[in-house]
Amino acid sequence: MRIGIGLGSNIGDRGRELALARRWIRSLDVGARFSSEYETSPVDCPPGSPPFRNQVAEIQWKGSLDTLLQWMQEYECSRGRRAVRRRNEPRVLDLDLLFAGRNWVQNPRLALPHPRMGERRFVMEPLAELCPGLRIAGLPGTVWETACWLRSQGGSACQRIE
Repeated sequence: MRIGIGLGSNIGDRGRELALARRWIRSLDVGARFSSEYETSPVDCPPGSPPFRNQVAEIQWKGSLDTLLQWMQEYECSRGRRAVRRRNEPRVLDLDLLFAGRNWVQNPRLALPHPRMGERRFVMEPLAELCPGLRIAGLPGTVWETACWLRSQGGSACQRIE
């Protein structure tokens, strides 16, 4: 099934962390696709948090979502993310499952589609690069339409890095 993964980093060498994460994601699916990187303002983070580099990946996955989530969390920890942390604190690497085909998942460990993705330019703009016509349950239109609507609302900065 088609899986969307959000990547973000706002501590250390952010570009390097995303590059290493891309390599790791390609180990899951050699055909993985990636958006451009975006420089973004922190959203719902503690005051003084540094800006993020964000990106979105799309992979094909045949295994269980629980296994993928566990591997993603283990990889985050291997890159220095603390297992116990404050909500939205600065981090070396953040990987989020965004969607998994047309599946709805609601359990204590995972909610899909990601419940806040339609509110976040740093997710929707890079995702619109990869799959603009995709319709995700819970979004009012296509990924492209949602990204355009968010852009029109202003809010936090989200600038594509050329």
